[in-house]
Amino acid sequence: MAKYGEGVYSTYDQPHTFRRLNLSGITVTEAERQVPVIRDADVIVVGGGPGGTAAAITAARNGARTVLLERYGHLGGMATGGLVNIIPNLADIYGHQWIGGFCQEFITRLKARGAADFPPQEQWGGSDPALVSKYLKANMGHFYVRQNADGQRVVLYTAVIDPEVGKDELNNMALDAGVELLLHTWVTAPIVENGQVKGVMVESKSGRQALLGKVIIDATGDGDLLTGVPTETVDYMRPGSRIAQFGYVYWIANVDLEKYDDFAEKHPEELKEATQKITEAGGKPFFTRGLLEHQKGVVWVHRLLGSLHQTDTEEMTFIDSSARHTAVRSWELMKQYLPGFEQSFIMLSAPQLGTSGGRRIKGKYYLTEDDMDRDEPYPDTIAIFADNDRGKLSLEHPRTYVPYRALLPEGVEGLIVACRAFSADHEFSEFFNLIPHCMCFGQAAGAAAAIAVKEGIPVSQVPYDRLKALLLEGGAILPED
Repeated sequence: MAKYGEGVYSTYDQPHTFRRLNLSGITVTEAERQVPVIRDADVIVVGGGPGGTAAAITAARNGARTVLLERYGHLGGMATGGLVNIIPNLADIYGHQWIGGFCQEFITRLKARGAADFPPQEQWGGSDPALVSKYLKANMGHFYVRQNADGQRVVLYTAVIDPEVGKDELNNMALDAGVELLLHTWVTAPIVENGQVKGVMVESKSGRQALLGKVIIDATGDGDLLTGVPTETVDYMRPGSRIAQFGYVYWIANVDLEKYDDFAEKHPEELKEATQKITEAGGKPFFTRGLLEHQKGVVWVHRLLGSLHQTDTEEMTFIDSSARHTAVRSWELMKQYLPGFEQSFIMLSAPQLGTSGGRRIKGKYYLTEDDMDRDEPYPDTIAIFADNDRGKLSLEHPRTYVPYRALLPEGVEGLIVACRAFSADHEFSEFFNLIPHCMCFGQAAGAAAAIAVKEGIPVSQVPYDRLKALLLEGGAILPED
């Protein structure tokens, strides 16, 4: 079974005992009713997270009338609202960039606004001691530092972004592309006729409504549309693995890190005692340092909590409530025991839980652990991912390929998956369902949808040469002919 390499440090809370509150089996019957159709578009994208924004913007830029539906009041999903503002593994251990396109454009736009930070390009794959020390001191080695074949610690191309500026920039990109946004809208079911997905049903403060489209893109992350279409899905997750986790993220501001560092350097044993007291009192003393220049004195807490039921609202309620209590308790204890935290306060907590795994399709190509060791691209490759997290295997196989077929569910037409619900087993998903990966899926899905609409063909019959040309035009990095 695939595991993280020795150079990647992770500690996760183990899954807790799951309890369902209602096992009564009582049901009610809904009355049949007429539902108004409020849009008839070329492309409907469900979910405004990393994959969904990439899909909608790409489709609209290529001439498709596109509607983007999002349940929250902002775009960006986990990258913004979830405060998972770290975009990792954009280049491999050797410094070769593999993720470009929409993801790189987004980072470049934010950098121009002073809202992104990443190592200088000339340092990707380099072993500059000061830069390595910077990320290790920030407790960000998991995302920035690996060992190369010579045993040297080297720096990866990973970016961090300002979530609030990220929300605004994605909004600007979508509107500039001509995407029609419908926020505060929850998609409840797909509309399926004779194996063809024709649209979606939604609920909002405006009531129950319907939208029709030629191509539907599921970018919900959890594959919310998949339960309503005739296709096979899997949801196996290995307990204790990365994808079997909820993420609860919050930021603490007004921390005097110079005072903290002075205490840590001069009194290491007292620091050890302080963290032990915090832990024994029910707190979590671990934090990472914010890397954005305009956020001095801000630290980030990314807590991961084991769960094998990430789409169950009862489970989500339990995790949210218990994690919030622990967050506030941890901050109170840090104020009490850690010099530098005396005047701190919780700046914000993520309004949405981080989900890492869950439902996935078994599509026209099913990616498995063996595919991570494949050194040849597929004939329909739509993305190349840096493989940085498997220790020695990553040094031997520094890149991984994904075919377009992995976005296409079996047994249904008119639907493309552009999120972590893509066609892959647990082991492959463990490494390649993060924010930049979903942006690549989204860009490919949006381009394919635009081609299918323009040529009047099913998404499963989109010519790869046309798709590749459109992706390259959008800055994607693909295999050379």
